[in-house]
Amino acid sequence: MESLDEIDRAILELLQADGRLSGAEVGRRVGLSQPAAAARIQRLEKSGVILGYRAVVDPAAVGLNIHAVVRLRTTHAQLAKALALAERIPDVVSTVRVTGEDCLLFDVHCTHAERLEQVVDSLARFGPVTTSLVLRSYPPKPLPTP
Repeated sequence: MESLDEIDRAILELLQADGRLSGAEVGRRVGLSQPAAAARIQRLEKSGVILGYRAVVDPAAVGLNIHAVVRLRTTHAQLAKALALAERIPDVVSTVRVTGEDCLLFDVHCTHAERLEQVVDSLARFGPVTTSLVLRSYPPKPLPTP
């Protein structure tokens, strides 16, 4: 996609804060008509800048009271298998491949400690794991739009 202009950046900032804003409201806030704003949003979606929209759910409100970050140190030969397993474990809500001593970082939400133990044990067959309990999460900031 060609570079983003100031209006595109403003639209992205608005939609990251509230993905349910109507095209008319987005247009009003950035100084465009509803059709012009909708066309820009559609262009951002088609070009892959906007990947989708989703509901943000409070894990504790649905019984997921244990939040942990699990780091895995594995070998290159085991990487694909570890990623495939993590994809099948519903408690693993995101995976990041990182540099340094660890290879993968998993964001895990579980109902109870015994379930976290099962998840950790499953991942540990690919190498040493380090688990950290999350004490508090803070709201994510919108991505910068250079």
